[in-house]
Amino acid sequence: MPIATAELHCFLSDLLGNGGVIDAPSEFPRYTNDWAGDKRGDPWMVARPSTTEQVAEIVTFCHRHQIPMVAQGGHSGLVGGAQPDPEHRELLISLERLNKIRAIDPINFSMSVDSGCILQNVKDAAEETDCYFPLALGAQGSCQIGGNVSTNAGGLNVLRYGMMRQLVLGLEVVLPDGRIWNGMQALHKDNRGYDLKQLFIGAEGTLGIVTGAMLKLVPRPQTSRTALIAVPDIGSVLALYAQARRSCCDLLSAFELIPRVCMELAFEAAPDLPDPLGDAHPIYVLLEVSASGPVDIDAMIEHLFETGAEKGHVLDGVLASSETQAAQLWQIRESMLEGQQMRGEHLRTDISLPISALTAFCEAAHQAMLQRSPETQVLMYGHIGDGNLHFNLLPPATLGLEAKKALLHELEEVLFELVDTHHGSISAEHGIGRVKQAPYLAGLSLVEHELLEGIKRLIDPGEIMNAGRILPRHA
Repeated sequence: MPIATAELHCFLSDLLGNGGVIDAPSEFPRYTNDWAGDKRGDPWMVARPSTTEQVAEIVTFCHRHQIPMVAQGGHSGLVGGAQPDPEHRELLISLERLNKIRAIDPINFSMSVDSGCILQNVKDAAEETDCYFPLALGAQGSCQIGGNVSTNAGGLNVLRYGMMRQLVLGLEVVLPDGRIWNGMQALHKDNRGYDLKQLFIGAEGTLGIVTGAMLKLVPRPQTSRTALIAVPDIGSVLALYAQARRSCCDLLSAFELIPRVCMELAFEAAPDLPDPLGDAHPIYVLLEVSASGPVDIDAMIEHLFETGAEKGHVLDGVLASSETQAAQLWQIRESMLEGQQMRGEHLRTDISLPISALTAFCEAAHQAMLQRSPETQVLMYGHIGDGNLHFNLLPPATLGLEAKKALLHELEEVLFELVDTHHGSISAEHGIGRVKQAPYLAGLSLVEHELLEGIKRLIDPGEIMNAGRILPRHA
């Protein structure tokens, strides 16, 4: 039945106490603006529970009164999945106070945490027990584990450790009717029928609110080396990657493509960053190799340099000689994102392709963008080791804002058509949310669509949980 604002506020205040409810519009921007500064709408109010039981009581109340909800973590997403719907009044449930590390088991290499734990805090806690939680993101100082789970976060170390799906042993989830599913198993092998936790990983909060996670840890690397290598072209990048997988065995944890144009953006955003190599080169590879045992990593990388140079794939390179120098190399990778943001309106994508198709795709995509808008600047970088490419576009500065948006939308459609032609995906790690819903739905088969709709109807028939994300809202 419909409910008045005063009644909802009274219920939440009684349940959550001081600081548990925010209803002043002046305090909403913190919860409505994503990392890029984009805003969708304002919430009815913000609920800030601090326990799983409180989340369950809120959801039970919302289910009874058919109040739409949107769950939110560190609001560092880029597809509008955790921002309030501008057309439907939603209660925003922030998990920021659900932030306890419950337990760490260094023998089992597992950690139990609340979903509101900040990723960096989880990584720090793991290292205190000589373990390592390998998920690594630029937003790790603010993003939360629940959001990482709900978006199946990837990041820099997917090549070696996999995405969030490979790093979660168990989950605790509040379902849309308020029931709590406790799947917090710490088992590394469990083959008892359907793996329910996988339903909620990557579901962007549309099937339930993740309140806890059992995470998989690995031994803390004792040695880590970072290198920046200049290469002539994309073909050489892929050849060098194949050689790196062989020369560095399974110790290769990151292999990043950075074109010179992106490096220049990094220097704009962080003028104090040194240019690592004396001369400018068209393309660079940033790689990291790490080991937890007595392994001669330097010899591996030096062999890679030598072999690559002999074959013409390596033009120049530097192996970081200190943690400070390694941090500076990685700072280039992070600062170029800030440089893009400084340029204003631009297109961000996170496509993925079969690694062997990257050369053909990049050539076709570059040519297509050049034909339609010669003045648009292509920024193509990403996690080459797992096929994840960020093919971003800076429109001509002479265009007005609306003209820029229209041009970028047109170019995105062309780009996504090429992704489909090369058997890729329009989302490697950011998710679908609302921003990518239309092209996502257009690419689904009838069977896929029916299965997805059936799962949503079964678990959330009232469409009150993150409705309109991934799948369209029907009511």
